[in-house]
Amino acid sequence: MINTTDINIESFRELPTPEELLASIPKTDAEAEFITEARQTIHRIIFGDDPRLLVVVGPCSIHDLEAGREYARRLVKLAKELEDRVYIVMRVYFEKPRTTVGWKGLIMDPQLDGQCDIPEGLKVARNFLREVVDLGLPTATELLDPITPQYIADLICWTAIGARTTESQTHRQMASGLSMPLGFKNSTDGTIDAAINAIKAASQQQTFLGIGANGRASAVTTRGNPNCHLVLRGGKAGPNYSADQVKDYAAQLKGKGLIPAVMVDCAHDNSGKDPAKSPEILDEAVQQILDGNTAMIGAMVESNLKHGSQKFPQPIEDLEYGVSITDPCLGWEDTEEALRAAYEKLAPRFK
Repeated sequence: MINTTDINIESFRELPTPEELLASIPKTDAEAEFITEARQTIHRIIFGDDPRLLVVVGPCSIHDLEAGREYARRLVKLAKELEDRVYIVMRVYFEKPRTTVGWKGLIMDPQLDGQCDIPEGLKVARNFLREVVDLGLPTATELLDPITPQYIADLICWTAIGARTTESQTHRQMASGLSMPLGFKNSTDGTIDAAINAIKAASQQQTFLGIGANGRASAVTTRGNPNCHLVLRGGKAGPNYSADQVKDYAAQLKGKGLIPAVMVDCAHDNSGKDPAKSPEILDEAVQQILDGNTAMIGAMVESNLKHGSQKFPQPIEDLEYGVSITDPCLGWEDTEEALRAAYEKLAPRFK
């Protein structure tokens, strides 16, 4: 008989089931309590019950665990200093979307060698998330593959759905079942219709194909996720975070019966991928809050130990410590200065 299936598949490598991985790297009761409290705090910010600025900040992607640990240690000290006006969540991104090809993140390729040891990548991700939580930092990531959440979502406090996947029915369905607050980014062309539709879809009950904790293919039925909001990342026409634009988007969200909650991404097309522009974008978000725009809830900043980015692939031993191998990032000193400036500027809101 002529074979008609899996013709282009080279191999299958069995993964541990989600329950096996969670049992081998379990979260503690203290971690579960911290994650629950962080999610509740973010919920209150989205719904306007907590006046603090939500800032999701950290490396574009985690590729060097030691550099990631050093960044987290620095960030948690700053977060504690600013916590009465700014609620800081660390970007812990393990999956990266690719326009064509390239490194797809630490879960897919934890050794950065093209071997794609995904079982090891999942272990690395769980362990690193626990380390960040144990420091006292809420965690944020982008969930790209719909199977990944079963392995790591219990350790995540906030999630993004990216511009390339906001239009995906699969990701909207996945989002409807996630347990944490979630931001949908506008499409790469800069329009927000797809993101608004995604928020609407994710807030509803959905049934779709997925996997259960035992690893078996399942029909998954969700309750819907009420904690979704809009993330503005600019588009082909340029930035989309001006005061007038944000007010318009908030009105559109309200018109659809959705929470008018908007976060500004200080990178991507809003900055022209120039991280040096991130502080002025963050400052504009704060100014809109001070001007009375209640829809503005926060900002996202791509930040690393050192400014910029470096080419990859290249020999691992040649990589510069603390420099992104994906999108360019704002260096630590400038990040700290920008967050402190936002904190000081927010003072009138807390009198």
